[in-house]
Amino acid sequence: MNRLLAALVVAAPYAFSAQAQTPPSAETQPPLTLSRALDLAGASAPALEAASAGLRAAEAARTIAGLRPNPTINIEAENVAGTGPYSGTQSMEATTSLQLPIELGGKRSARVAVADAQRDRAGIERAIAQADLRFAVTRAYAEAAASERRLVNAREQFRIANEGLRAADVRVRAGRASPLEVQRADVTRINAAAALERSERSAEVARFTLSQRIGQTILAPLDGSWFNSVDSRYGPLRPPDAAGTLSLAAANADLATATAQMRLARAQRVPDLTLGAGARRLEETNDTAAVFSLSVPLPFFNSGKAALEQAGAEQLRAEAQKRVTAQDVAQAIAEAQADAANAATSAATATGPALEAAEEAARIARIGYREGKFSQLDLLDAERVLSETRATAIDALLAYHNAQAQLERLTARAPDQGDNR
Repeated sequence: MNRLLAALVVAAPYAFSAQAQTPPSAETQPPLTLSRALDLAGASAPALEAASAGLRAAEAARTIAGLRPNPTINIEAENVAGTGPYSGTQSMEATTSLQLPIELGGKRSARVAVADAQRDRAGIERAIAQADLRFAVTRAYAEAAASERRLVNAREQFRIANEGLRAADVRVRAGRASPLEVQRADVTRINAAAALERSERSAEVARFTLSQRIGQTILAPLDGSWFNSVDSRYGPLRPPDAAGTLSLAAANADLATATAQMRLARAQRVPDLTLGAGARRLEETNDTAAVFSLSVPLPFFNSGKAALEQAGAEQLRAEAQKRVTAQDVAQAIAEAQADAANAATSAATATGPALEAAEEAARIARIGYREGKFSQLDLLDAERVLSETRATAIDALLAYHNAQAQLERLTARAPDQGDNR
């Protein structure tokens, strides 16, 4: 018997029975599935609202970038309120003119290119917010499901501890055991009660966290079949491909923005012209004359060279950051693939025969203890192995779902640029 229990201790981390674990509350209601939780979260997530607002702002900025400079109306009055013949308005010369800025060097198209790149970046930010929300909700859902499984396990252990206390009391009253067994069984019951209380708090916090993510109180049970499901079809690891991922798309958008900023910096070095045309009225003779003007700024103090150097440095930084991102994403995907495959193996093994053996050993130990064939220590050891097997299996399933969510987040595909327009 001791050898069997020792073997079960070794096999404990790889076993779990899905049938023995069911959500503890609201069993009559249809379960809240992960898909439904994701839909609820998407309808109320502040992060998505912020990202959508950022995209709308970028679209408005694109419209602004394509606008031409506004014309200006100038009204001037000369030879007014002076002395001698210039007192009053009899010698006034009033000039009304319209001035129109003329942008040169392709500034408008360069601004539009920058705005387009920033709008694409805002669209990627929205996709990143969606992927991050899905990742957070999936992890919160998995943690809540795991906490409910732990609560079920704690309730079962508390029930078994109470039965063990009653069995010990019967044996002591019948004179077949020492009163020490009652004390030992009572300690086990007290510890099981404390563990149950901790599990109840953890389950409550986990459900509250999930409810905060989806924006409503959770009354229905969670989908136990989803938590039990494990994809055991993992084969050799695939070569990681960072192309098309959100992280690399963001780096590409940053490079495109920096390149457009470089073009804009070059265009801004070309001085703009301001053309003016108007009419001047001479009060003294009541005559009118046309007035034309041309203004050209002189780039003596700010030629735009420093801005061009800054834009060039930003472009080089964006190019280097893109290469760094490609390396980091490929490495992260490779590690996530390995983690997900290992977690799938552990979680799939957790439903194997080890748990069946642990459950059978605990059942035999309970019967044998009541009949006086096994000692109380044998019973406690069998119950401990069974409890640890179930708890370790819950952790294995939770690790699998977390690893799978991490892999999905890293490999989430970037939207087409046309989707942001």
